[in-house]
Amino acid sequence: MTESFAVGDTFERVTEDVSREDFVRYAGASGDFNPIHYDDPHARDAGYPSVFGQGMFTAGVASALVRETFGLAGLREYDTRFVAQVWPGDTLTTTLEITAVEDAADGTRVEADLVVTNDDGERVVDGGAVAVVE
Repeated sequence: MTESFAVGDTFERVTEDVSREDFVRYAGASGDFNPIHYDDPHARDAGYPSVFGQGMFTAGVASALVRETFGLAGLREYDTRFVAQVWPGDTLTTTLEITAVEDAADGTRVEADLVVTNDDGERVVDGGAVAVVE
């Protein structure tokens, strides 16, 4: 991947209308079958208004932008912190902002901050990524 990055560059990806089916698909892919993520009565009994996405589901949504921006071969670090829940019907906006660019022995080392927000602009995930690109 030949790409030029500069501090302050910003990349964005929108994931529209997250659905309960997305949570079920993620449960199947990850093995996280906690019913709070797909069974409304169970979620309500636990005090939530409905089912909500697994934290790692949202980290996976965010990872799509990281992959699109840097590719996978050069990815060195990817970290996330879950800040708020994701509900059915949410539209998620992932933003990646380049915070550092420096020469490295094997290419260019790029650091970026990552944030995912919902329709209301509320942060649901914070994180970051480090990649070495050619």
